Amino acid sequence: MKNGVIVYVVGKEGLDKNFDEALAVEVLGIGADRVEVVFSGEDCFDVMDAWWALTAKGMKNVVCMIGEVNHSRIRLTGRELRLCG
Repeated sequence: MKNGVIVYVVGKEGLDKNFDEALAVEVLGIGADRVEVVFSGEDCFDVMDAWWALTAKGMKNVVCMIGEVNHSRIRLTGRELRLCG
């Protein structure tokens, strides 16, 4: 079974314009087949869009992890939601 993870990042206070999303995800070391990052307050891409994108790519188990920006890096808070449907 393929696993997908949505990292829902709350707040953008520490985010600079040179933020590298791919590097930030790599540093997190999430063991999933695919990872999507969603920032709170964005109008064009939210958790539902990321969930749809992952399920369309064949992910059967999708977990949403909550993260925070800390010095231009994403730090996971330890809170997560299992999405189903």
